[in-house]
Amino acid sequence: MYFVTFSELLGTGGKEIAQQVAKSLNYTFYGEDELMNAAKEMGFLRDVQELDERGPSMMERFFSERPKIHLDRLQSVIFELAKKGDGVFFGRGSQLLLNSFDCALHVLVTGSLERRVQRIMETSKVSKEVAEKIVTRSDHDKGGFFRFAFGQDWLAPHLYDLVLNTDKLSTAAAVRMVLDAAKSDEIKACGVDSVKSLGKLSLQRRVESALLESGIRSPQLFVTVEDLDWVRVYGLVHTQEEKAEVERALKGFKDIKKLTNDLVVSSAVGV
Repeated sequence: MYFVTFSELLGTGGKEIAQQVAKSLNYTFYGEDELMNAAKEMGFLRDVQELDERGPSMMERFFSERPKIHLDRLQSVIFELAKKGDGVFFGRGSQLLLNSFDCALHVLVTGSLERRVQRIMETSKVSKEVAEKIVTRSDHDKGGFFRFAFGQDWLAPHLYDLVLNTDKLSTAAAVRMVLDAAKSDEIKACGVDSVKSLGKLSLQRRVESALLESGIRSPQLFVTVEDLDWVRVYGLVHTQEEKAEVERALKGFKDIKKLTNDLVVSSAVGV
């Protein structure tokens, strides 16, 4: 199986390019609607809705675990979709989540501010002033989202295999370039190990969000997914009750067939 991820600066036509690439390759397209449908099936719709492509405020990050819970669940949804095979992912950090897989081609669609504003004026029927506000707000929000989610600048060139400037490239020309790159010998098919890794990553994110939601947030507590149905928790907790609470929080996971609780109770936790 293979993946193509698309990221775009608003007003560059990246979504249309991504949709045409998916159609040409006969891959499933995963945009906003498809992501929401998958999140609903997994019971994470509210989390994905609340975590838009913008970073949470400083107050939210400081006083609440909710943004981290939402992020873990969003990432779990993307990993679950990737497990299904050939797909084109549009936005939401997919280029970073699937970056370590050689079977993924990462595309950035860019363009000048002037041309982007013009496109927004034409497609949304708004004034130049409003279009400029829309574009600059989008750029700011995406930058904030990536700093929160990954601690990275989403426009860093090394994150992408192909950068398309639609000031000069037509949609058809851009699609042809992506198709040529996607079919190149350098893009290797994902093997069984990659599918297994995606499953483990998805479970890891769901476990982490469940622990946070249960109020378990000890910095000395660690989780590893040893296999697709085997989770190990280890490290230090304050009390025997806290150790038992961790186990209770994870017992409800139907995907966990084996839970190894190697937590050690220590009164020195946090000292």
